[in-house]
This record gives sequence, C-alpha cells and structure tokens, in this order.
Amino acid sequence: MTRTARLRTAHPVLWAGWAALAAGAVLCVLGWYGVSGERWAERQLPYLASCTIPGAALIVAGAVLLAHARGAVAASRVEELYGLLVAAEPAGPDASGRPAGAPVAVGGEMLMVPGGTLWHRADCPLVAGKAEAVPVDTGLIASGALGPCPICEPAEETG
Repeated sequence: MTRTARLRTAHPVLWAGWAALAAGAVLCVLGWYGVSGERWAERQLPYLASCTIPGAALIVAGAVLLAHARGAVAASRVEELYGLLVAAEPAGPDASGRPAGAPVAVGGEMLMVPGGTLWHRADCPLVAGKAEAVPVDTGLIASGALGPCPICEPAEETG
C-alpha cells in the first residue's frame, strides 16, 4: 500500500474519530442535563440509559479510531522514510575523486588536540592546519583514553 493510499484511508478514520468524540460529548452533556433535572433515581435512569452510556461508548470508540488513524499515518511516514533510505543510490566518486564511503583522510601520521577525546590522521579536516595539534602518544590509544575520529577513521590503518 502506497503512502497516499494509506493516508487516504487514514483521513476518513480521523474524521470518524473526531465525529464520534463530538457526538459522545453531546450525548453525555444531554444525559447530565436530564439527570440533573430529576429528583428521583428511577426518573434519572432513562437519561443514563439513553444518553450518558451511549455517549461514553462513543467517546471510547472515537478515541480508538483516532489512535488507529494516527498509527496508520505514522506507519505510512515510516514506510516512506524506509523507501527513501533503501532507494538511495550509492553515490559515485565525489569531486576529489575518492569513492563514496571512503575515509576523508588517508595520511599516516596520527595527531590529537590536547584536551580532546579523539585521535586523527594528519590530513583529517578536524585537525588539518591547527597549530595546537600534536602527535598522538600510543599509550593514550592503548589505554582507551582517546577514541578514533569518526570522520577520518584512523583505526583502519592502525587496527
């Protein structure tokens, strides 16, 4: 079922849910008004049976219809996003000629920024040209104090 078909079936259900809620609220108000005007319990029962109980049932039915329709709308959106994700073609080489999915940097020297939590290749865009970048101490990498940069993926060369 396509997104538009699913949305077409969800919209009437939404309208039906709102209509049931409104009708139920009107019946409950009419039942309350009728009950409030009667002093004796035996005269209040017809209002409860004919207005208040059906009104409460319509409110519950409307809430169920609204929940179902909103779930259908959400499901159609998830299906649409999944379709976009699956249909996305892998990109060809970018302007630099490197294939899609390849690391941004490929240099051999590893750098870190003092106080940082990641280690990078020397030509990583996050540290390239930064005077404060210093060579990585292999002890920090081994201890787990520094993690590999997700941009330049230095773990591929050293792993």
